[in-house]
Amino acid sequence: MRQYERAEAMLAGEPAPLLYPGRPPGQEHVATGGAQELAVRTRALEAMIEAEVPFLVAGTYAFFVYTGIYRETKDLDLFLLERDLPAAFCALEKAGFRTVVHDARWIGKGYLGESFVDLIFCSSNELAVVDELWFQHAREGSVLGYPCLLAPPEEMIFSKAFIDERERFDGADINHLIFACGHLMDWERILARFGPHWEVLFAHLTLYRFVYPGARSQVPDWVMDELCQRTQEVSRSGNAGADLCRGHLISNKQYRHDYELRGMSSAEPTPGVLPLEWRSGVSGSGPCVVATPGVAAAGMAAADLAAADAVAAAAAAAAAAAANAKDVAVAAAANDVAVPAGVPGAKEVA
Repeated sequence: MRQYERAEAMLAGEPAPLLYPGRPPGQEHVATGGAQELAVRTRALEAMIEAEVPFLVAGTYAFFVYTGIYRETKDLDLFLLERDLPAAFCALEKAGFRTVVHDARWIGKGYLGESFVDLIFCSSNELAVVDELWFQHAREGSVLGYPCLLAPPEEMIFSKAFIDERERFDGADINHLIFACGHLMDWERILARFGPHWEVLFAHLTLYRFVYPGARSQVPDWVMDELCQRTQEVSRSGNAGADLCRGHLISNKQYRHDYELRGMSSAEPTPGVLPLEWRSGVSGSGPCVVATPGVAAAGMAAADLAAADAVAAAAAAAAAAAANAKDVAVAAAANDVAVPAGVPGAKEVA
């Protein structure tokens, strides 16, 4: 079974449409998952939906919808508010699952035999807290035949950006998400999510520009201008405290030497939780809201975040004109998704 067809079979039923149509070139694919894993995931979805526990699907399933890139997965990632974790446990237990709080900071699990689903309400570094805005900007999709909400790409990028272990680095996922739908993302919300940790975002955007020099415009110029300006200001201000190390925010293991042997100080995590009124005046059926350049909201106080809406009307016309001026044509990397004509440097795939 070819790769894309295998992905459609995994989604079971009519999958949510890709942001950019076009099938990737087929490649023979050997499934590592089996009917048992799919049955467990289906039972988990049924239990959550029947119990009316709010959740979002992320991981491989959402990544496929946004990028067209399919890969095998060992589990199903369900994101939810921390307050809904007890209700989720009850729903899964009624369906025969054994539940456990795997790490009280961010994740619970539901086991059925050797298979499991993840119930994620934060990131392990306590930065990417799942809040109501994840749901407000979610995309409707279909997973294993069930209508589900998919985690927004903006928040997926935020949660993936701080994963920098030796055995796992999600930079390629971030690059593919930007390449596929960066021009539709709400970049002011992304900046606000990263807050004082904007340098992590800048690092990933620099890597993205290196990987896809022919699609740099997927990241608005004003975002790069803002981050470059911040970088210059930080450089001119000199070093921070010599004993400060923020490595623990991107790796649980790789900077222990600095804390345990060098005695360096860690930084308190600053969760990227935005107030409910953030972008409340923006409507849209999907998770990707066209960015409104003008005000870089990341450096604003929480009480001032809503002021970004004041520039939305003035910037909307310019943003729409910019969107109409180019082809909405980027789908995914070569050998993953066909790239239609119109993207500088893109190669057409039959």
